Amino acid sequence: MSYEPYATPEYYTDTYGGTLILENDIGRALQIASRHIDSLTYNRIVGRGFSNLTRFQQDIIQDVVCQQADFETENADDINSILSSYSINGVSAQFGSSWNVFTDKGVAMKRDLYALLCQTGLCCRLAR
Repeated sequence: MSYEPYATPEYYTDTYGGTLILENDIGRALQIASRHIDSLTYNRIVGRGFSNLTRFQQDIIQDVVCQQADFETENADDINSILSSYSINGVSAQFGSSWNVFTDKGVAMKRDLYALLCQTGLCCRLAR
């Protein structure tokens, strides 16, 4: 059985209203975003099964996956940069955690999006 992302391409375009990702790339982007969500939720979704989560949790996860796929697509060059920071003529840039970007387990995500994911109760570091 192959891995199924938590949001389908149809969900992305029809329900979420996504337009940022090219049609041929939507499935892969949603799969990568879903894997990143699994990392941030300590694989609790995989362990419980997506269909066994509450409707509230499912709705949030699907929305977060779509937003994360958009974020990762839009910021692919910065996210995939091997540099953590650089400075040229007094102007500097830093990659990683900042006031609006959360990073954990190699996943970069907007902080407000991570806060939304935390509402599912699946991001707690304590064992459940």
